[in-house]
Amino acid sequence: METLLQRHLQDDIDEITLIAGLVSRIRPKKSSQAVHAEHMIGALCHILGRRPDLRASLRGAVLKLLGAHKPVSLYVESGILPSTGFFTELYRRVSHKILPEAIDPNYLKDLFALVFTRDNDEVWVNAVPDARWLELLEALRFDEQAAETDLPSPVRGILDAVLVLSYRISSIGLEPELIRNEPSLDEFASPFLTQNDEVGEYLEQFALAWADASLEFQDERHILVLLDQCAQIIQKIRRTASRSGTSISLTFLLQRLTQQLERMERLLAILTALREEKSGERALPLFVDLFKTLVSGECHKNDVRRHWRESLELLALRVTENASRTGEHYITSTRSEYFALLKSAMGAGLIIAFMAVIKLQFAKEHLPPLTEALLFSLNYGLGFMLIHILHFTVATKQPAMTASAIAASISEQGGNSRDMESLTSIIAQTLRSQLAAILGNVLVVIPMAMLIAWGVMQATGVHFISPEKAHHLMEDINPIHSLAVFYAAIAGVCLFLSGLIAGHHDNLAMYNRIPQRLKQLRWLERLLGKARLSRVADYVENNLGALAGNFYFGCMLGGMTAIGVLFGLPVDIRHITFSSAYLGFSLVGLDFTMQPQELWLGVLGIALIGLTNLVVSFTLALSVAMKARKVTFTQRRALLQSLGRRFRQKPGEFLLPPKAQKVDDSDAH
Repeated sequence: METLLQRHLQDDIDEITLIAGLVSRIRPKKSSQAVHAEHMIGALCHILGRRPDLRASLRGAVLKLLGAHKPVSLYVESGILPSTGFFTELYRRVSHKILPEAIDPNYLKDLFALVFTRDNDEVWVNAVPDARWLELLEALRFDEQAAETDLPSPVRGILDAVLVLSYRISSIGLEPELIRNEPSLDEFASPFLTQNDEVGEYLEQFALAWADASLEFQDERHILVLLDQCAQIIQKIRRTASRSGTSISLTFLLQRLTQQLERMERLLAILTALREEKSGERALPLFVDLFKTLVSGECHKNDVRRHWRESLELLALRVTENASRTGEHYITSTRSEYFALLKSAMGAGLIIAFMAVIKLQFAKEHLPPLTEALLFSLNYGLGFMLIHILHFTVATKQPAMTASAIAASISEQGGNSRDMESLTSIIAQTLRSQLAAILGNVLVVIPMAMLIAWGVMQATGVHFISPEKAHHLMEDINPIHSLAVFYAAIAGVCLFLSGLIAGHHDNLAMYNRIPQRLKQLRWLERLLGKARLSRVADYVENNLGALAGNFYFGCMLGGMTAIGVLFGLPVDIRHITFSSAYLGFSLVGLDFTMQPQELWLGVLGIALIGLTNLVVSFTLALSVAMKARKVTFTQRRALLQSLGRRFRQKPGEFLLPPKAQKVDDSDAH
């Protein structure tokens, strides 16, 4: 490092080569080895401490880098979402990942690619303690720099960055989508516009006060108040979006605006520290924090995965919030609710038995794969929609909804679940509710399938399914001799996706105001009448997501086999209710002469299929719901202990809701 500094002192290398060379020597071989970086920074501080000439040389290089290479784009763009939109930015990142963009040495932002050449540089940069970076900046002794009456170029760059950010915040504040969700922006003085006037006046006074400290100077406190008002409006729009829906563009806009407000507050804090002490000593800790943020932003500027995650986080929250409100209906707390759910599940089992009949009839025709997949999909999709319209319950549809409700409960408790007993009660209620739905489905679908098969045999004299087909169906649900459990996991993924689709369409109905637009259709009002149209619109508002989720779930189940055939992949689905129906058909098809081992393996297969359906869909839904809320639940062991304690003390709560306690008259008085 001393050799590099000596070469720069002798004008053998420029400031870019010097800084890049120093970073390459500080950089550890593995990004996780931050101790090496700390040691090298300490060695550099030692060199700067005993060689004033090298210290002055490096200090000059840093100041030239910050002042002569157009730093504005680095301050206002690095780590901040662009204005191009979600899909345009996604395309840019993918294309630049394959073919990196050209470097323009006139811009400091581009020079970061020459200095921090690895995508994982942010790991060791962030791992090095702030105190060590601060030690390096203090070793440069900026107080030794001759004081300038004119505004220094690095400070001018920060002023220009603040002005650009102010213009961009004002521009976003005029976006029609923002005004649509917050009409007050169009009616009253908008803080998004007012802050720009205040910032312009502040920057002008700052430049004058730098040259003449005796001039009266208005500080930045009023600007910070306006920025805080902007942040409050953003939170208000997000709360409104949770009720009226959101979109990718609105989510992207709010996220970008939040980042710009935070960046402006950081830059204003640096300017305040510089104004109070021109040597920059007070501003150094703020520079360290900004430096780490900029390095992280540049290292991830082409990170597709991070862009996707960050941009869809808020959208996922809105989708899962819709699912969580729906999930509350699937969690029973009283016996009346429990038996109502059981009755509802039994109704679904009745319909699924007939859906299984139709599916087997289509299979007998040996139609082309595409035609067969289309008919299977329509059978499943329309059948599940009918089940919803009749207010029946399919057991496997619950987990994606109830998982979101549990995630919402954890989020309300701050992510660490201080009220463990309350969370335990919710999980117990969820488990018994899902058990009731499974029992309701299975206890009806098996005897109903047997009754249908027996009725067909009595009417036609021929078994509904042949013995060969019966053995084949039993083989399909055999957990040992087939991939039944793996196929059940695929069905679980489909269930999870259907939950997201349902939440998305609920969000879509609210955001695009579908019910209100339906009520405005004159031809539909003449056809149905005003009162009936109003009921139809209200039904669409409350049920569009559920209907879409059920239909698409049916399409996924029906098309999965065709995908396996077309691509030669071991892809299929196993669903507990349909597998139970096939067991009923097989028993009659074999005249109840099934081998005991085959029967027990079939029962075991159905149990494992149901368990896999539930666990996979519930786990995926809970994971997405918690990530969308940025919740990290760290008390897993405490929760398991609480569940175990509750199961030992009150095992019945996991099977049946407790009886309602009667209030004694004497106690009441």
